[in-house]
This record gives sequence, structure tokens and C-alpha cells, in this order.
Amino acid sequence: MIDKLSWIAVYPELILLGMACAIALLDLAVTQPRRTPTYLLTLLTLGVVALFQAIYATSGNTIYGFGNMVVSDPMGNWLKCFATVAMMATLVYGRPYSADRGMLRGGEMFTLSLFSLLGMFVMISGNNFLVIYLGLELLTLSSYALVALRRDNATATEAAMKYFVLGALASGFLLYGLSMLYGATGSLEIGAVFKAVNSGEIKHQVLVFGLVFIVAGLAFKLGVVPFHMWIPDVYQGAPTSVTLLIGGAPKLAAFAISIRLLVEGLLPLAIDWQQMLAVLAIGSLFLGNFAAIMQTNLKRMLAFSTISQMGFVLLGLLAGVVNGNVLSAHNAYSSAMFYVVTYVLTTLASFGVILLLAREGFESEEISDFAGLNQRSPLYAGIMAVCLFSLAGIPPLVGFYAKLAVLQALIASGQATYIALAVFAVMMSLVGAFYYLRVVKVMYFDAPITATAVSAPLDVRVVLSINGALILILGILPGGLMTLCAQAIIKTLST
Repeated sequence: MIDKLSWIAVYPELILLGMACAIALLDLAVTQPRRTPTYLLTLLTLGVVALFQAIYATSGNTIYGFGNMVVSDPMGNWLKCFATVAMMATLVYGRPYSADRGMLRGGEMFTLSLFSLLGMFVMISGNNFLVIYLGLELLTLSSYALVALRRDNATATEAAMKYFVLGALASGFLLYGLSMLYGATGSLEIGAVFKAVNSGEIKHQVLVFGLVFIVAGLAFKLGVVPFHMWIPDVYQGAPTSVTLLIGGAPKLAAFAISIRLLVEGLLPLAIDWQQMLAVLAIGSLFLGNFAAIMQTNLKRMLAFSTISQMGFVLLGLLAGVVNGNVLSAHNAYSSAMFYVVTYVLTTLASFGVILLLAREGFESEEISDFAGLNQRSPLYAGIMAVCLFSLAGIPPLVGFYAKLAVLQALIASGQATYIALAVFAVMMSLVGAFYYLRVVKVMYFDAPITATAVSAPLDVRVVLSINGALILILGILPGGLMTLCAQAIIKTLST
């Protein structure tokens, strides 16, 4: 018998699954080219699910269900809430773009988006290796289909093929690593794996061998060097609305499974995986920033920017355990959570502006396409400038505080190696500032290519304005979100 608590733990997932199936069926009766009824019902579903997740998160309760296979805890519930809101914004920004390119001839865009979000939920809730892997596959299979949604576009089809081949390879890495740990510990449950590893009775070499493959799989999902090959090609080749879907909410799920596997399951091996994350972070910060300088395509530039930004998230994750001491763990992991949440917020707005400027037959994804945007629309130029300044880490925007929180966690460790990493990260941020400010220069000081005024539907204008305002407000008043992340991490790790 499955107890009542098990069902309570997955209520939001059940609502999402039920509504995704219902929307797929109801869309068969919709004839409008822009799929307005499907769109509104999808947003309503996401709004209800986000509300449920926020209620669960604020209660502060941790519930284990289905024989400890899933867990509903504050960190997971907040990440699911943020992922749901990010998916709502993604669909609002992407609908006009998708409609102009024939991607809404059926309701696949909305149903696949809901199923990809369900995959993220399962990943975040997973307290068992197989559950995490099932969630990961649901997310990635939905993403492959979304990238190839423009069936008549060769570039999108090529991007989907690259994503599929490399994604299958990364899934194989992760699955092989998990199978090694299962073989060594005799359990698929994360808590039982932690106890087995902590007992010290298992050969260290076997654990490290499995750990290498797990870190490789996680690195692919985060998109860090040297597992970054898919990011620039998929970001550039996918339809921009799908690029935002891949580059936004899934980063929250990737962060969650990193915490579940590395911290909750393999914390006794921290000295091993922290060294691996340090190498990945250094490579990501270096290659991501220097490669971005050479790009003329804005989507490709933001793809390399993502690689460097994920390097900062890894810096937060690797500062948690110092000489076997976990006293600074809450500070380090909450700074990484804050960073990934604010990064997704900024990514939504930046791609929202790119989608806004795109029109039928014109993608508006080259940096030169933004020339003189301030003269055409001061509001949207201002929002894009806020996003770019935030990604560069310029005060008083939220990106500055996110970088500061991660650097503070590194320096607080008192380790010379971590302090050196903090200095290196600051130097790479200075390099990164160049390519962000170059786009701002093009928007404000270059002559516009066209005098056409920028117009947008009301829902896009409202959401984009709120999105841009939040980047500024959370930079000036970051305390609330930082406290929320800290409390979520503390409550989650204490159980």
C-alpha cells in the first residue's frame, strides 16, 4: 500500500501530468493558428502548479514518499517553483516567435514544454538513482523534439541531431557511473548510498571510478568545459524560443541533481569531486569568456557566456567542504543556488528581447541586428542593457551580488587554493565584461539599420518589464532571496 504522504509529496507533479495529457487532447479541437485556448490553459496550469510549490516550500516540511524514492523538501520545492515561473515566462516570450514560424500548427510546443517541466520536477524530487535518471530522460527527450520542431529548417534539424547524439553519450556516462555506485554500495537510494560510502568499508578506487562518470554526466547537463560542445551549436541552431527553454529552467534541475548526487549522496568523497569541479570551473571560465569575445552571433555569444556562468556555479559547489569540515557548506551551496536562480532570471529577459526583435523571416540574432536599438525602443534597449550589465557582474544589479556571494564563499574557506580561484574568477569576469559591453555599445552608439519601431503583445511587454525590474530590484535588495536560498539549503541538508 502506498501511504497518503507519498501522494502528498507528488501532488504538483500529478496535476502537471494530468493537465499535460488533457491539454494534448483538448488542443485537437483548437483551430486558431496562435493556439490561444491552449496557451491560456497552459499558463493557468503552470500558475496553479507554481502556487502549490510555493505553499509546499514555505511550509518548510520534508516528505519522503514511495519507499524513499522521491523527496519533497524546501530546496526542491523552491527550485520547482522557480522552474515553473521560468517556463511561464518562456512560453509568453516564445509564443509570437513560434507562431510566425509555423511552430504552433499543433499544440506540441505547449505539451512538450509541460512534459519537459515534469522531467525537471522528477529530477529535482528524485531520492533514488533510477528516479533521477527517468526525470533526466523525460526532460532530454522532450528537448530533442522541441529543437527539431521546425521540421522544414535544416539548421534546427542539425542542432537536434547534435544534441541527441551528445545527450545520449552524456546520459550513458551518468548511467554507467550510477551503476558503478550501485554495484559498490548495493543500493539505489541516495541516503543509503551516503551511509555505505561513509562507513569506509568500500574500496575507494571503485567509488572514485564511478564518481568520474557521474561528474562527467552532470558537467554535460550544466554545460561546462570539456562537455560544452553541444551548447553553442544547439543555442544557435535551435529556434530562439526553444533555445530559451533549454537555457533557462533546466539549469535549476541540473543544479538540483548535482546537490542530490554529490552533496546528499557522496559528501564523504567531497575531496575527490571538489578537485574535479575545480578543473571544470577553471576550464569553463577561461574558454567560455575568451571564446565569447570572438562571436558575432548573439545567441552563440550567450551560449559561451552560459559556459562561463556555470563555471561560477561550480565554484560555489566546490567551496562547501574544507579539510573535511562542513561548517561552510550551507554558505557555499546557498550562494551557488542563488547564482543559478538569478542567472536563469537574467537569461529569460535577455532572450526575451531577442525574441521580441525577431519578426517573420528575420531572426535578429546577430549582434549587428541590435544596432541603434535605443533609438527604436529605449525601454527594450534598457532591459537588454540591464541583463548584459548583470551578466557582467556590474553593481547594483543582481549578477554582481551573485558573483560576490560565490567569491565570498571561496574566500571564507581560508584556503590559498580557493582564494587563488576567486582571483582567477574575477580576472575572467573582467574579460567577460568586454563582450557584454560591446553589445551595449552597439545598441546605444551605432546607427540603426532600420527605423521600424519595436512592437510587442501586451503579455510580452508586461512580463518582460517585470523581468527586467526584478534584475534591478534583487540587485539592490538581494537579502530576501539570499535568505530564502540559505534556509532552503539548511533545511534540506539537515534532513
